[in-house]
Amino acid sequence: MDAPSPSADESGSDPDGASAHVSDAASGGASEAASGRRRAPRARSGGHDDLAGGGRKGRGRRNRKRPKSLKRRILTWSVLGLSVIILATAGAGYLYYRHLNGNLGKDDLSLGEHKLGRSEANADGQRPLNILLLGSDSRASDKNVKLGGSHADRERPPLADVQMLLHVSADRSNMSVVSIPRDTKVEIPKCTDTDDDQVYPATTDKINSSLQHGGPGCTVATWENLTGVPVDHFMMIDFSGVVSMADAVGGVPVCVKDNVYDRKSGLRLEEGESVVKGEQALQWLRTRHGFGDGTDIGRAKAQHMYMSAMVRQLKSGAKLTDAGKLRKLAEAATKALTVDHGLGSVKKLYDLANDLKQVPTKRITMATMPWEYSAGGSYVVPKEGDAEKTFSMVRQDIALDGKDKKKAKGEGPKEPGEPAAPKAEINVRVMNGTAGAAQAPVRGRAATVASYLTEDGFSQAAAEQTPRPQADTSVSYAQADQRGDALAVAKALNIPERLVKHSAAAQDVTLVVGADWRTGAEYPKSEGDGDGKGDGKTPDTADALNGDDKNACMEVNPNNVW
Repeated sequence: MDAPSPSADESGSDPDGASAHVSDAASGGASEAASGRRRAPRARSGGHDDLAGGGRKGRGRRNRKRPKSLKRRILTWSVLGLSVIILATAGAGYLYYRHLNGNLGKDDLSLGEHKLGRSEANADGQRPLNILLLGSDSRASDKNVKLGGSHADRERPPLADVQMLLHVSADRSNMSVVSIPRDTKVEIPKCTDTDDDQVYPATTDKINSSLQHGGPGCTVATWENLTGVPVDHFMMIDFSGVVSMADAVGGVPVCVKDNVYDRKSGLRLEEGESVVKGEQALQWLRTRHGFGDGTDIGRAKAQHMYMSAMVRQLKSGAKLTDAGKLRKLAEAATKALTVDHGLGSVKKLYDLANDLKQVPTKRITMATMPWEYSAGGSYVVPKEGDAEKTFSMVRQDIALDGKDKKKAKGEGPKEPGEPAAPKAEINVRVMNGTAGAAQAPVRGRAATVASYLTEDGFSQAAAEQTPRPQADTSVSYAQADQRGDALAVAKALNIPERLVKHSAAAQDVTLVVGADWRTGAEYPKSEGDGDGKGDGKTPDTADALNGDDKNACMEVNPNNVW
């Protein structure tokens, strides 16, 4: 009996209609997702930022005159371009701004039992930023049914068929976008829907079904459980949002190596470069049979190409000059968008876009989680070794493009072989970080490790009661001249040097016992720890694509050439 295709959708939905993509999100919008759940998105009216009163009035005379700064704002567009569009249109009037806030769908960031702590700050007090971009296959509106097909699925809870983690480095010098194939089988942790208190027990299933376990907050918990990367925000957008975005920028250039026609998605293009917009852009992002081996893997690569092209186009100054079209886009985009409460206003989205515009296109890397087929071929699983290495690089804020600046000899703090102070004089805070998105903390871990340090001569080592959940163990120090102390602590516990960091947020020398060290008094040695620095190279199986690559062109599935 033939093994089922890894792209077959076991939930009964149209597998091709399931992936309106977020590509605009990482490149310029938010993500492809939907506020479509079994009920209306929560908290559309929370707080005065969300007041919709006066929305129609706000579209009156004050909105007819285009602000002088609109063009400049658009030309400085960076990665989350949708945020800039929203603010540009909202700038025409405060009442309209409030109206757009009211359009935004908002939901809880995480529905899991445990939440990872924020990423550590670097020596300058900067923190990495991790945003989960989601694209749902919701058919909750007439427009989405028309675009996505499958009327029978209108009442079905949506699936998160597009999932990408956007990681921005602490110094904002680079960005990595990591996709996960929708058919990846993962552990979905226990989630509690705060709308109705329904509890969804932990289970093992395809990652796209996590959205049906209470909403995007359960998808966030699933990502944290799988990757160990703390998620700061999520953004979702649906089919109609993708179409509006592509129309607004005048289309996005894409390339195919042969004539392609995918009857399922409707995509039909001639060999070479084409500019897709509107519904054709959606067809490109949904196409699965037409690319590569006809599975979701080829579709993910096509989405990366689309995202890269849109980023380049927006950074070069996309033709977003018609105020009326911009207002229409802002209206459609905010209605299609669902975000966590931390991003629940137009101003916050704009501030986020401003924060990210520092990242040059050439330092943006699109990658796919290294994967392999399951034994039966009905789904995919993370590739052992390579997947964890990719996630580890993200957790440690290492650029996937391999172009992190290397420190010259003599640059930065000295690394003395001996501690700057005797062991007995080194203050060491030990914190328990063993909790994960799907696992409870190991009780007493901080006390166990602190006791071991005390016996080794670090008489001022003390366990702290405040939990600090994180995937990787870390030793951080507040001042540059404390590096020797931190290295001494790490050496005593066999912790590799790569986990010793200078952090402005640290107090003295701080050791966090992470989820990677749940037993024993000494850190477990792992492959590649050798000199403790790793090779800093992204696995070839991540299929990385640079944001500046203008020559990328999709391989067409031979069965879909015309």
